Amino acid sequence: MPNDDGNWIMPGKDYASSRFSGLTEITPANVKGLGLAFTFATGTTKGFEAPPLVVDGTMYVITPFPNYLYALDLTQDGAPAKWVFKPKPAAAAQGVACCDVVNRGAVYSDGKIFFNTLDGNTIAVDAKSGKQVWRTTLANIQKGETITMAPLVADGKVLVGNSGGEMGVRGWIAALDAGRGKLAWKAYNTGPDKDVLIGPDFKPYYAGEKGKDLGVKTWPPDAWKIGGATVWGWISYDPELKLIYYGTSNPGPWNPEQRPGDNKWATGVFARDISSGKARWFYQSTSHDLYDHDDINESILVDYPVGKERIPALLRPGRNGFFYVMDRRNGRVIAATPYGFINAAKGVDLKSGRLIPVPEKEPKSGRVVRNICPAAPGMKDWNPAAFNPLTGLVYIPHLNLCMDEGVMEANYIAGTPYVGAEVKMYAGPGGNRGVFTAWDPVQRKPRWEIKEDLPLFSPALTTAGGLVFYGTMDGWFKAVDARDGKLLWRFKAGSGIIGQPISYRGPDGRQYVAVVAGVGGWAGAIVSGNLDPRDPTAALGMVNAVKDLPNKTTAGGMLYVFRLPG
Repeated sequence: MPNDDGNWIMPGKDYASSRFSGLTEITPANVKGLGLAFTFATGTTKGFEAPPLVVDGTMYVITPFPNYLYALDLTQDGAPAKWVFKPKPAAAAQGVACCDVVNRGAVYSDGKIFFNTLDGNTIAVDAKSGKQVWRTTLANIQKGETITMAPLVADGKVLVGNSGGEMGVRGWIAALDAGRGKLAWKAYNTGPDKDVLIGPDFKPYYAGEKGKDLGVKTWPPDAWKIGGATVWGWISYDPELKLIYYGTSNPGPWNPEQRPGDNKWATGVFARDISSGKARWFYQSTSHDLYDHDDINESILVDYPVGKERIPALLRPGRNGFFYVMDRRNGRVIAATPYGFINAAKGVDLKSGRLIPVPEKEPKSGRVVRNICPAAPGMKDWNPAAFNPLTGLVYIPHLNLCMDEGVMEANYIAGTPYVGAEVKMYAGPGGNRGVFTAWDPVQRKPRWEIKEDLPLFSPALTTAGGLVFYGTMDGWFKAVDARDGKLLWRFKAGSGIIGQPISYRGPDGRQYVAVVAGVGGWAGAIVSGNLDPRDPTAALGMVNAVKDLPNKTTAGGMLYVFRLPG
């Protein structure tokens, strides 16, 4: 295990997306003494999904729209602001954002902070002065495109993808030169091979991914041009293989009757060469996605035991409900195991790699299909899991939601919703809407679980001190024992938590834990967007699942930072 320098410079902590801190001062034995060190009000009341960054005594906080970037001086008592950068994104971007006006984080590299704005710009800011270094426009809000994901900086490139899978956009990922912001390459996730950067080096493992121009042939004519497959989640990077890994979103529209075929290259995982963008392999976890089970979730890079050797692997708690272990050299699925209740699929055929659907759960026009599990946000949505190399466990904050769904024809008008489905979600078996699972990827089963009343949309943090941190939508920030899940400490924040916790070493040498509370996003839009709880289909059916949330929390945007006394 490498030494931890005490910084936190990218949302996933490292290129492997472990969300693991190597700090050990805070332990199960002393965490009960954890207390507030300082707070900071960001002045925003929309869904706060981004983690803070910490770089050599300065903390950086990126807000939801209007995407202010704050620098806080950790060397001073109370961490006063050093500067704030206001990018002034176009207000019209708020009208085409699918699910609140969120931002999933910034990243630090080589003296600059890189982040995206909702209106489709990628910006580099000097980390010391707060002055803009460059700004590049990548997305077009007139088409319904926004950018909500956190960029990844690797090998001198800034990697960015678009959002808008519910707006009839065409998904892509782009690489910018980190020094000047110039476009290095851009790859679409639908369309002809030349647009997808598929060439002689593309060697997928499964036969179903092989063939010419599958990004066109697996769609009705021209449907791929408005077919989604965006990149609004997470990117990981293997410096040895020089490959990036990212998932693609749902195909559009949600109504599957309008897009017969496998709908390549939606709802799957791409491996691409970082220098050229050329695709190396692809695996489609859900062919012809029926339920918005897009596959943008995190890819955790580990060395995984297979027989007598350890291979480079991806660990992926998928939205379709299966925990995937994959060989990251070629995309082969080693294991795909349910980590919650599933009745919409029978399993994954490891010979073909294909998900095995349940025909009676397929949405069709003229009827409402009831009790589909997992629901549209999946077994787990965007909020990432954490991997602790000391326990060997993956800590997964996830959902226990099912849904009723009816579909109808969607008409495409640029910049407007393109969905064609009406959904109503509710709690799954047992009545709890959230679960926190410690998953053993080798034994392929849970080590322990915690049932939560509300859906879990907070990412997880785990530490070498033997702890796991996560938040709940009614504002509890919790620390549990990484070995057995025992609740050891909790703090009630002023708003629900969907933000990512981090841990860092302060200028005083002490270990700190930080999180921003600010309920919102898809799940919390009933609060941050003040939606009517009497409309069960509001927020694409999520309101029905959380109609009690306004009684349990209010909107906010407050940073909380904790440390031990003394």
